[in-house]
Amino acid sequence: MSTKVKKTILYIAIIILSVICLCPFLLMMVNATRSGREIMTSFTLIPGNNIKDNWNTMSGYFNIFRGLLNSLFIAVCCTILTAYFSALTAYALAIYKFRGMKIIFISILIFMMIPAQLGLLGFYDLVNAMTLTDNYIPLIIPAIASPATVFFLRQYTLATLPKALLEAARIDGANEIRIFHKIVLPIMAPGIATMSIGTFIGSWNNYLTPLILLYSPKKFTLPIMMGSMKASQDITSNQGAIYLTVAISVLPIMIAFAFCSKYIISGISAGGIKE
Repeated sequence: MSTKVKKTILYIAIIILSVICLCPFLLMMVNATRSGREIMTSFTLIPGNNIKDNWNTMSGYFNIFRGLLNSLFIAVCCTILTAYFSALTAYALAIYKFRGMKIIFISILIFMMIPAQLGLLGFYDLVNAMTLTDNYIPLIIPAIASPATVFFLRQYTLATLPKALLEAARIDGANEIRIFHKIVLPIMAPGIATMSIGTFIGSWNNYLTPLILLYSPKKFTLPIMMGSMKASQDITSNQGAIYLTVAISVLPIMIAFAFCSKYIISGISAGGIKE
């Protein structure tokens, strides 16, 4: 079999897989324009005429623009804190040699294996004791500590950052903070972008922690608002409105992925090569 035929078969397989992956998104968009009764009784890929009614139903439960802004604020803050402080920690663990480094690294690996839900009750007690309930601070500040991101960026730094470059910068008189911001961060950018998109999606979709900590409707994130609609007694007629809300909620994620996709691909490929 010639190379051209192999490439043709590969491209056809990739196109088929892409269509299969995009079908759920297409179905979501189509159902956002149909009524709840139509969704429950039939299947089609042809858009309906109920998008205005679905929008009115959704607007009767909550202000989706406020939910989008609340979720976006929390997700962006968490992403920035996770990216910067995880990169700083990963750089220190990868480059510097100090007493207790192995213990710290092993502790990070252990914390990666512990589900976050196990500490939820203790976390709530701590937040309540600090009178920070119904506040965005306990939803944002813990993003500074992200074991999985630190682990990934440490491995990425070991694979991509030449130590000779750091030595040259030190000889030229650059201090460690300047080296990190001017040399290390640009080199780590693909790896940071790779983890940042995951952090953004995780924070955007976070439902349990905001549900426990927030009780003012004006501070609710979009997942909580969507949950209130799904919990209503009239869920059958609300199916179209739920699909419309979900379709709107995934747009920021798709935009973020579109802007970061090239960094994600380069980050994954670079992380697989070690000098």
